[in-house]
Amino acid sequence: MGETEQRPTAGSRLGAQENAGISTLEHGQKPPMTPPGKLISIKIQMLDDTQETFDVPQRAPGKVLHDAVCNHLNLVEGDYFGLEFPDHKKMMVWLDLLKPVMKQIRRPKHVVLKFVVKFFPPDHAQLQEELTRYLFALQVKQDLAQGRLTCNDTSTALLISHIVQSEIGDFDETIDREHLAKNKYIPQQEALEDKIMEFHRNHMGQTPAESDFQLLEIARRLEMYGIRLHPAKDREGTKINLAVANTGILVFQGHTKINAFNWAKVRKLSFKRKRFLIKLRPDVNSSFQDTLEFLMASRDFCKSFWKICVEHHAFFRLFEEPKPKPKPVLFSRGSSFRFSGRTQKQVLDYVKEGGHKKVQFERKHSKIHSIRSMTAQPSEQHTEVPKQSSTFAYGDNNDAAAVQSCRQGKELKASIEDTGQHKSPSLKKSPKEGRKVDGAVVSTVEEEEEVAKDRMQQNRPQSQQPSTAGSLTGSPHLSELSINSQGGPSVANMSLSPNLSPDAKQSSPLISPLLNDPSCIRTDDEEEVKRKRFPTEKAYFIAKEVATTERTYLKDLEVITSWFQSAVNKEDCMPEALKNLIFSNFEPLHKFHTGFLKEIEQRLALWEGRSNAHIKGDYQRIGDVMLKNIQGMKQLTVHLWKHDEILIELENGIKNSRKLETFCRDFELQKVCYLPLNTFLLRPLHRLMHYKQIMERLCKHYPPSHTDFRDSRAALAEISEMVAQLHGNMIKMENFQKLHELKKDLIGIDNLVIPGREFIRLGSLSKLSGKGLQQRMFFLFNDILLYTSRGLTASNQFKVHGHLPLYGMTIEESEEEWGVPHCLTLRGHHQSIVVAASTRAEMDKWTEDIQMAIDLAEKSSGPGPELLASSPPDNNDPLSVSDCPSLPAGLISDQRPVSISYVCWYRMQSLSFYDILQSNENQLSGNLLRKFKNSNGWQKLWVVFTNFCMFFYKSHQDNHPLASLPLLGYSLTIPSESENIHKDYVFKLHFKSHVYYFRAESEYTFERWMEVIRSATSSASRTQALSHKEPHAY
Repeated sequence: MGETEQRPTAGSRLGAQENAGISTLEHGQKPPMTPPGKLISIKIQMLDDTQETFDVPQRAPGKVLHDAVCNHLNLVEGDYFGLEFPDHKKMMVWLDLLKPVMKQIRRPKHVVLKFVVKFFPPDHAQLQEELTRYLFALQVKQDLAQGRLTCNDTSTALLISHIVQSEIGDFDETIDREHLAKNKYIPQQEALEDKIMEFHRNHMGQTPAESDFQLLEIARRLEMYGIRLHPAKDREGTKINLAVANTGILVFQGHTKINAFNWAKVRKLSFKRKRFLIKLRPDVNSSFQDTLEFLMASRDFCKSFWKICVEHHAFFRLFEEPKPKPKPVLFSRGSSFRFSGRTQKQVLDYVKEGGHKKVQFERKHSKIHSIRSMTAQPSEQHTEVPKQSSTFAYGDNNDAAAVQSCRQGKELKASIEDTGQHKSPSLKKSPKEGRKVDGAVVSTVEEEEEVAKDRMQQNRPQSQQPSTAGSLTGSPHLSELSINSQGGPSVANMSLSPNLSPDAKQSSPLISPLLNDPSCIRTDDEEEVKRKRFPTEKAYFIAKEVATTERTYLKDLEVITSWFQSAVNKEDCMPEALKNLIFSNFEPLHKFHTGFLKEIEQRLALWEGRSNAHIKGDYQRIGDVMLKNIQGMKQLTVHLWKHDEILIELENGIKNSRKLETFCRDFELQKVCYLPLNTFLLRPLHRLMHYKQIMERLCKHYPPSHTDFRDSRAALAEISEMVAQLHGNMIKMENFQKLHELKKDLIGIDNLVIPGREFIRLGSLSKLSGKGLQQRMFFLFNDILLYTSRGLTASNQFKVHGHLPLYGMTIEESEEEWGVPHCLTLRGHHQSIVVAASTRAEMDKWTEDIQMAIDLAEKSSGPGPELLASSPPDNNDPLSVSDCPSLPAGLISDQRPVSISYVCWYRMQSLSFYDILQSNENQLSGNLLRKFKNSNGWQKLWVVFTNFCMFFYKSHQDNHPLASLPLLGYSLTIPSESENIHKDYVFKLHFKSHVYYFRAESEYTFERWMEVIRSATSSASRTQALSHKEPHAY
């Protein structure tokens, strides 16, 4: 497998025509020139059994024809496919992309090429496009009909049931029998018709995209999936079959796999006449000879199979296209054949970076047309607020006044222009219709950037909720529209999972008055004047932080005392005892903090000189207000101690009542519930730690001689005492809440929440299996390690594949053994697995946490009970019905706020329990100015940072965020001189090609935002975590 060099046009497999809109070329490159000359007509048979004719120049290489087919289909991931045809010896061969078509096809008029799948990835979730998965599903259907994909009757019937669901929709016995009578998917189909219909009955509500996904989920586990057998003989003359897959070279006897040679163990592949040679790497533990020899029917057969092996190795194992060997001066030795095109990694990177458009396609055999809108590896869909050119108006009342002045007399205007004219380079078309929120446009950010924020069903009627000051009453769902930096419309990509394929194109955007009204824009001169009017000392900004975070805290309390209580009163689903327990403990807290916030805002008004009662010096302090109210809070401690009981009783009520479970799940779908419901129940405990941190900063700032120092120190002592009393209880409740949150994220496990179980870490790792490295989501507890994959559900749940008890487990680094970077081997009593992290730092975090968990398990009384006996095994055996449950109807209504697990999966990150505890302490809110990479203006936003995410509002009076930005995986830096920002207190957030600038109002607020955001973009220190003294694992 010699290394060969990339031609200048490599990477343009799908972009031969400049106007095709799907070019895969790097920036600055141009498509290859089509060779001039006479055109020849080539017939291509597609996977849906239609025939198309393509005219290409006589001297054109095979790549031109392949590109023409991909462009015709609008196929982005065309690299997985190839063109197959019978040569002059009637042997099926692949079209060589580098050689001229005419040199390969001698009589093009009499030859029909087949466009089929050439490279089968180990996991269909790696296929990013719905169209690609549809074509793969057609290939599976074709392989079933031709007898290539062999499996037992149960798996066959299950496969066909998904094909039928995608073609005719939901089960109807009469229609099913007619359809099966007219369509023969396999020979002797009659014997399986009853079983097919029995399975089809379970797929109610499943869309064609979901059916494709499930079909591939089943097929990929079958031993013959993607296998093309090549007859051969071994040295003893025994008849065998050779095949090549993404993992390496396979040996079959009949249709049974008897051996496999992984790419990591293969040193060299070659052929000599009819002999196919595999040279293995030396291995003292192996009984294989150094070189294996297989005899094939002819030299042509042998060379054809060798070429296929070279291409599979390059596509799945290399990071980029191999470079060509230099031409010999005199004599050439061996074949000059090399793989041409993008590798799988390049294809994945290209699609993830958003280098394609979303287009419609038609399913020939289905009643339903589909829009290519969802990816199998969905990027995090999120909403983003509209861009607006404005500057800061500092001070507490200015933002409300500015919003009010903009709203008066303004009408919402609709723009019906084509959204394709002003697209940002990294934004793609969203398939959903845009919706307006109180005159503002809501938008989604680019692929791989943000996680789904729109949690309401599209046609779900919204319940009337009590209105509070500044509420956005009647606001519909979040839209996926984006406004570009010049105020023009732009649409962003929204890709979730294959089961959520919408059936409508993006509608035209709505223009907000805030974006067009000149009265809402401030110049830099106005900003400077405004800034000089307010105090500049650090103590003032510390006091202001108390006010801004108190506003957010009060809004969070209102989620329970106002919105949740109102919904509970309308629905008779909660026992009176539980209702009294929750609201009798939260209403006193809300009443107290309403008065507290009023006092703080009055003090700030005096401090800023905005009151007639201002006397210089007497009111430029905050310690006395804090001391008075913290002492008042101590009277409310009895309510804070009830929070664990509230959490436990609510979960017990949900467990025992399906009606209450549905009610709470539906409430979490409302926009006002921007975090999991249980998180709001823990907010009062989190708030105590915020007060403690603020008072510590204030005492550190003041000299002992300051007039405010004594009150501040007394307030710090009081709040420290309260935190010390409640801290242990808070950690237990945080663990309890996290276990229940993970329970909602996982399917295939019944008893995750048991006494004594403690969450330690979750994150994305690659697991080495028979099909190579596959992404898995791992969940580490103090007694067990779970590994899962992302399942096909509307709520983005993870399907449990297996588990390893930690008792008796050992862990060791194994990079050299497997040839995989950042690789670990976990050895249990009954099973061992090999996993790889994305970076060395990630590997170290997992190593330390797993080793710590093993030590904790060893110190316990012994191995825990068998917890996951019902979970499906992670193996490659033919799939049975129980291994692949079908998707139930109505899953859209099961949508919840997108979890941290979902973000970690798509950002390839991990989080520990200690990270989560730290995030509860690092919460912040206030005004920021935001600027995009290619925009000129700054937009003023109210920003709340919590739960590793930034939530954006028009003002602090809004009841729900317009957009959000999860920060896991983002980098936090200071803009360089070359970025031409030229403003003070600016920090930069960037992830891949997505860049945001945020501007704070003072040095103190700038440092605070940097501090809390850094806590989300970088994991906590392991040493710090392990030194934690609480009874939890940390």
